[in-house]
Amino acid sequence: MNYQETINYMFTQLPMFQRTGKAAYKANLDTTLALDEYFNHPHKTFKTIHVAGTNGKGSVSHSLASVLKESGLKVGLYTSPHLRDFRERIKINGQMIPELEVVDFIQKHKSKFEVLHPSFFEMTVALAFEYFSKEKVDIAVVEVGLGGRLDSTNIISPLLSVITNISKDHTALLGNEITDIAKEKAGIIKKEVPVVIGEKQSEISSLFLEIAKERGSNLSFAEDKYELVSANCNVEKQKLSYKSAERKNVIDIDCDLLGNYQIKNVRTVLSVCDQLLKIGISLSEENIKRGLANIVRNTGLLGRWQTLQQNPRVICDTGHNTAGIREIIEQISNTKYRNLKVVFGMVDDKNTEEVLSMMPKNAVYYFTKADIPRALDEKVLKLQGAKFNLNGNSYSRVKDALKAAIADSEADDLVYVGGSTFVVAEVV
Repeated sequence: MNYQETINYMFTQLPMFQRTGKAAYKANLDTTLALDEYFNHPHKTFKTIHVAGTNGKGSVSHSLASVLKESGLKVGLYTSPHLRDFRERIKINGQMIPELEVVDFIQKHKSKFEVLHPSFFEMTVALAFEYFSKEKVDIAVVEVGLGGRLDSTNIISPLLSVITNISKDHTALLGNEITDIAKEKAGIIKKEVPVVIGEKQSEISSLFLEIAKERGSNLSFAEDKYELVSANCNVEKQKLSYKSAERKNVIDIDCDLLGNYQIKNVRTVLSVCDQLLKIGISLSEENIKRGLANIVRNTGLLGRWQTLQQNPRVICDTGHNTAGIREIIEQISNTKYRNLKVVFGMVDDKNTEEVLSMMPKNAVYYFTKADIPRALDEKVLKLQGAKFNLNGNSYSRVKDALKAAIADSEADDLVYVGGSTFVVAEVV
């Protein structure tokens, strides 16, 4: 098989949550552990940092990888989902895994997969860990796919665990209450392994503290460690200043990831860097500053309040659950524009009505559908939007919706594209 045939095999033969949702989710680690045994535990040959959370875990993972790269380490980065190319999930120092590595992996181990019947995600984790081991990375930043406790990545013994925040998402799998979801995310807290919590949330802070105490893990909250002093943003970068509670000094950061929500993520990264220093990872303040200033260049991260064009300004963002959309709406309210056009699509397992109830009323909507089975029909979405006075037309293809929005816009209008990672994937 060539690369495209290999990818087609992976997408069609292996159950894939990204496309089909709940049917691809396994409520145990049996297959993951069997694969790990088969590959002789490759993750034990390199250091790891484990990153979970409802929102922000992708940005934090890429930011940490950028900082570690600037320190001179060979850094693996495993994230999900991908936007344009499957290989975005597996990178070393910002370079995607070569196509030939993917082809060879599938061909060499296909017979084993046909016995174990792994999900797409289980197989991808195995590929990532095998590749990182083969390439002798110094450290890998590993982003949790879904939840934490039963996620396929949760076989690693990390130097440090990170949980960015908790909000309601994937409730059919993780539970309807925020405490239930927090318990699942807290499943990555390992015995005597430090953990950094990105946001101090009153409903669940005590739960994290209790679990960390049970496991003998030193827990710290990022917002206790760093106070935001100032924040200024332009279309290219954010200038952020934080005061350290421990050292009492102020650190000035230029961050190339845009969006006000990155203020929380940068604070989390700074707290993680402090913990890494304490456990023997060599990082200078210059490494940290350069890493945060060059996240996109060092890692290729896409879709975080990303400008696709100017005049009209077209912005896309992968935020897709209630908390993520709330942050985007706040960002829109702080952005100058004449008229707002919204290209919007969702998947059918999200809390659609809660999200739609929050969306700006003073906008023209271009309801659409990503090209995946999980996507909510654009006509259904339009009807649901009308209940909340969100008016516009429906388009069966994302690119047609975006083309129409741009054609309807003046130079000083704003076009926002989002609602689903998979909508954004079709425009970046």
